[in-house]
Amino acid sequence: MFPVYLLARFLRFILCMKVAIPEWKGRISPVLDEASKVYLVEIKDHRELQRQENTLLPSNPWARAQAIRQLGAEVLICGAVSRQLEAALRSAGIQVICNICGPVDAVLSAFCEGRLEENVFLMPGCCGRRRRFRGGDRRGRSWS
Repeated sequence: MFPVYLLARFLRFILCMKVAIPEWKGRISPVLDEASKVYLVEIKDHRELQRQENTLLPSNPWARAQAIRQLGAEVLICGAVSRQLEAALRSAGIQVICNICGPVDAVLSAFCEGRLEENVFLMPGCCGRRRRFRGGDRRGRSWS
């Protein structure tokens, strides 16, 4: 039997995927909570099909998450994000890839090629730990 997670990963790139990327001066916006512009990029077969520029108005985390969801985004690639906004995005069904920096085109290419984990795209000060902590609470972590 084919593992479900592998099937989902495979289908993600066969079907058209919509990725939201907040932009500021040609780069990934450093703080999603303050971003005013977001690109919605359609990707199929590891290539960009279409890019649409959208304005983000809501400042409330839940309203902002719904605005991004209404664009049709399935994945959001961003820089820093507050816990409230990240929780709202996840509850809206959007996969969040945070603590990413760099030029929008380079980040998008890396995402399509499966190279987004490279340190060059990691925000300064993140020390490579962005994936481990984003699912749970950081307080009370045992170091043993």
